[in-house]
Amino acid sequence: MVLTCPVGIGRTTQRDQVFGQSRRKLLRAGALLALGGAVAPLTGCDLFDRDDEPTPPPDPLRSMVDESLSLATAYRASAAAHPDLADRLNPIAETHTAHATELARVVGITLPSAPAVDPSATAATEPAGALADLRAREKAAQQSATAACAAAPAPRAALLGSIAAARATHQEALK
Repeated sequence: MVLTCPVGIGRTTQRDQVFGQSRRKLLRAGALLALGGAVAPLTGCDLFDRDDEPTPPPDPLRSMVDESLSLATAYRASAAAHPDLADRLNPIAETHTAHATELARVVGITLPSAPAVDPSATAATEPAGALADLRAREKAAQQSATAACAAAPAPRAALLGSIAAARATHQEALK
């Protein structure tokens, strides 16, 4: 007696006669649907977004820090070149250094341990010329502080307003 097998030789699964698909294809489609359903919610959380975020622009107050340090250097250079003006110029230089220190704290940077050499900080040969040069620098610096104050958010505006007022006072002290 010969036995016949209703399933074809070499086949491990039967085809569904209604749909004409193998069980393996149905399982594969189900797995893809399940995987697609699990991945879809993750696409909104930037899991697959590999773009690096651009670096933020520098803080607008960074230029004010540099300007304050430059003014302090100019005052020290003039005080060194004209010792008779040192008592008048050194306190103003210290004020600019204090402004730079506070601005750096607000910006979140550290000041250099040694003041940078400013090539434009050379003092005039005459005391009157040195004072006129410092007054002109103070006027330009006051204008930049005033503009920064007007553009700054409220917590920074008070600091910048104080700096602008100090720079106006310095101009009067240099007359």
